[in-house]
Amino acid sequence: MANPNQHPSAGLVDATLQNLKNLVDVNTIIGDTIQLPDGTTIIPISKVSFGYGTGGSDIPSKNPGEHFGGGTGGGVTIEPIAFLTIQSGTVKLLQVDQADNTADRIVNLIPQIFDKVSELCEHAKEKKAAEKAAPKNQDGAGI
Repeated sequence: MANPNQHPSAGLVDATLQNLKNLVDVNTIIGDTIQLPDGTTIIPISKVSFGYGTGGSDIPSKNPGEHFGGGTGGGVTIEPIAFLTIQSGTVKLLQVDQADNTADRIVNLIPQIFDKVSELCEHAKEKKAAEKAAPKNQDGAGI
C-alpha cells in the first residue's frame, strides 16, 4: 500500500523506474557469448540510452483526496556498436559503424601505425645488417 505521507507522483516515478530496470540487464549491454566451431568466441556489445519524464498537477476535485493528476513515461534504446572476437588468444574489437570524428579515427589507427613503424624499424635493421655483411672493395663501395 502507498505511503499516505508520500506525494502521489513518487509512486509514478518508482513504478516507471522499476519497469525500465526490468527491461535492461547486463546481458543487453554485453551480450551472451557466441562460441564458433573453430574455437572463436564472439561477444556483442551495445550502447544503452535511457529517456525519462514525469509530471503532475494538483487539480481541484469534487471528492476530497482525489485531486492529483499525473503521468510518467520512459524509454530505452539499445544499439549494437561492436563485437569482441577472441581467437587463438588474440582479442579484436570489430566496430559496427565507422568512426564519426577525427579523434575516433586517430584512436582506431594507432594499432596500424605501431605495426607500420615496427615493420619500418625491422626493415631498417635488416638493411643495416646486410650492408655490414656485404664485402667492400678498396674504395669502400660494395661489390
